[in-house]
Amino acid sequence: MNNYHIISSEALDIVTIYNIFKEKKKLKLSSESVEKIVACKTYLDGKLANSKKPMYGINTGFGSLCNTKISESDLSKLQENLVMSHACGTGERVPESVVKVMLLLKIQSLSYGHSGVQLKTVERLIDFFNNDIFPFVFTQGSLGASGDLAPLAHLALPLLGKGNVVHEGENYHAAELLEKFNWEPINLQAKEGLALLNGTQFMSAYGVYLLLMSHKTSYLADIIAAISLDAFDGRLDPFHDLVHEVRPHPGQRKVARRFNELLEGSELISREKEHVQDPYSFRCIPQVHGATKDTLDFVEKVILTEINSVTDNPNIFSEEDLIISGGNFHGQPLALALDYLKIAMAEIGNISERRIFQLVSGLRGLPAFLVDNPGLNSGFMIPQYTAASIVSANKQLATPASVDSIVSSNGQEDHVSMGANAATQAFTLIRNVERVIAIELMNASQALEFRRPLKTSPLLESFLDYYRKVVPFIKEDKVLHNDIENSIQFLKDVDIEVEELFLNNYGVEKH
Repeated sequence: MNNYHIISSEALDIVTIYNIFKEKKKLKLSSESVEKIVACKTYLDGKLANSKKPMYGINTGFGSLCNTKISESDLSKLQENLVMSHACGTGERVPESVVKVMLLLKIQSLSYGHSGVQLKTVERLIDFFNNDIFPFVFTQGSLGASGDLAPLAHLALPLLGKGNVVHEGENYHAAELLEKFNWEPINLQAKEGLALLNGTQFMSAYGVYLLLMSHKTSYLADIIAAISLDAFDGRLDPFHDLVHEVRPHPGQRKVARRFNELLEGSELISREKEHVQDPYSFRCIPQVHGATKDTLDFVEKVILTEINSVTDNPNIFSEEDLIISGGNFHGQPLALALDYLKIAMAEIGNISERRIFQLVSGLRGLPAFLVDNPGLNSGFMIPQYTAASIVSANKQLATPASVDSIVSSNGQEDHVSMGANAATQAFTLIRNVERVIAIELMNASQALEFRRPLKTSPLLESFLDYYRKVVPFIKEDKVLHNDIENSIQFLKDVDIEVEELFLNNYGVEKH
């Protein structure tokens, strides 16, 4: 069972999820989870057989149709209609890596035994996960309040032999795929469609993926900013422990200590300086980068709570003999957290662009635009424009989605979270930040060459040696698009153990 992850009541964390994917583990239900799923379904069947009382979404319509009673003979058709009618997603396809996280999180949520689904429904979702079968899911369509209805409907469609999937790089109609694996379509029973569609797995899957992206980007931003600091002939005084002991925000202290480690042994940082202060984009790196790291800690706590929760509706409590219609599908906790993540990561890009600007400004003995013979050569003038354009786009993306709401379902669903929009905006924003810090790396590495023969720290020189195999020193004007793209790809290819990011949190104990 070494290559299996056992679905149980044990809480998922981000490192566990990362390792499931990195090690290509398959999923298997624990005996405990099987018992909970079966017990809940048995209770629900008994309740339906012995009670004529209306139960929302089980023997009634949905949303504003909640008072419409459905006959017993139509309960299965009701659930199938629900899935089909709600598959209204549009826009771009959700990346397959995110869809796979959606499958994992939906399986985890259903395994707690409060959703009333058939065991074989959960097992089929596991089959999809284990065989890398990815339903077509689309980025637009969720209000983030009745759960991620449209995206999760697309996730569920192939269970019925409907919709489309990707398997081993090939697109299939779901019916073809089921036939290929000799699987029968699932005949949804009472409550099942609602259990599959109500939930926050679109938002939370993006949240998991975004946390991994953000931690890596934040880590690389520290490394690149340290190179920039040395290339700009900056001072290390603002990173002294005493400064941060008297304002002990955890992230701030981590960044300051990390910079002392990154720059240990640098000939540049240790030489006597003519200036007494650096601009804020250098001097305040611990305060700005550190605040982002503290935000990531907060967002992580929200997402961990969410992915280990039951977020469909109604919730079934068989031991208490209760079926309760509540609002656990409402994405407000995620919407707020994802908006906060957007703002925090946008700031990493904002301050990076300011360092790029300082490096090309012809200050502290560096040539204007970091090139010999400026005038004839424009050098690194326009990469700063590109970075400025990106950070301005990010300011627009960082506008909180969660402050918006819109009435739906004839007024029954009269407040929504817009957390799904926050999630997809955050995905675009963080990709943008990757591009900005890649441009900073281009500038910082170029500037550092004008400080030779002095060297930065052995650690940073080693990092730059790898980078120089991909992006060379620029002697005269050339098409820089390729160097920017190669710099972005270089950062994507940098392999950082996730345990270092999440457990050690940049070499300092996680608080």
